[in-house]
Amino acid sequence: MREVTPKKIREMKGREKITMITAYDYPSALLADKAGIDIVFVGDSLGMVVYGDENTLNVTMEQMVFHTMAVAKAVKRALVLADMPFSSYEVSIEEGVRNAVRLIQAGADAVKIEGGADYEKLVKKLVRMGIPVMGHTGLTPQRYLRLGGYRIMGETEEEIEEILRDAKALERAGAFAVVLEFTLADVAKLVTEEVSIPTIGIGSGPWVDGQVLVWHDVLGIYETSPPFAKRYANLNGVILKALQDYNREVKTGEFPSGEHYWEYQDKEDFGKKAKSALKRLGP
Repeated sequence: MREVTPKKIREMKGREKITMITAYDYPSALLADKAGIDIVFVGDSLGMVVYGDENTLNVTMEQMVFHTMAVAKAVKRALVLADMPFSSYEVSIEEGVRNAVRLIQAGADAVKIEGGADYEKLVKKLVRMGIPVMGHTGLTPQRYLRLGGYRIMGETEEEIEEILRDAKALERAGAFAVVLEFTLADVAKLVTEEVSIPTIGIGSGPWVDGQVLVWHDVLGIYETSPPFAKRYANLNGVILKALQDYNREVKTGEFPSGEHYWEYQDKEDFGKKAKSALKRLGP
């Protein structure tokens, strides 16, 4: 068992801020774990940042299992959390259970489900089975078509009520935490005060129990990123320059230089061996 467990995450509420970041492959997860991140999250955002889709709706269970396996191999300390992709749990509780089991068997310590009150029975079933669940309310990207796009949530009384209802339903069902995405900070603060489980925000202000961001946004892999994401590096420029330098040096013959290859020191010995090898091969 890894050091960071769902139980430990719950106990961090009000005591220590929770850090969470996405990772989709072995080297990314290795670095996130080494950095001391609490939760390494295999998010369905991989559809957009890894596969180039415009949204997360095309992500499959096969993709999630594949990437979860890679991440799980790298992480020794942090909690490994895997997303339940669109259509993997909405049809029935039975299908949701079956797909959650697949992610746990792939190496995840817990699963995340978008939505709250609508999936209270599923969450309760999974928790009773021994599968820890993190919920997700506010902006739920899998439902962006119904919501009218990727927009900030909690501007109306109805939205505030829905977010609170979701969080309380998740708490009641036994979820160990809930993500609040792109929610007005005042609303996120209210939810954090109203539930006993940790709230993890993304674009939802400072008054939550933890923060989550996408790997590519934190490191500046792409030229653009969401308005709520902070860039801690600009690897886009670093990587681009490295590739341009490599391309130029190969074209000009500058690479490889003597330090990057090996050759026979005794050229006469090489000549004899080469002549013999060519003779054995024949015309």
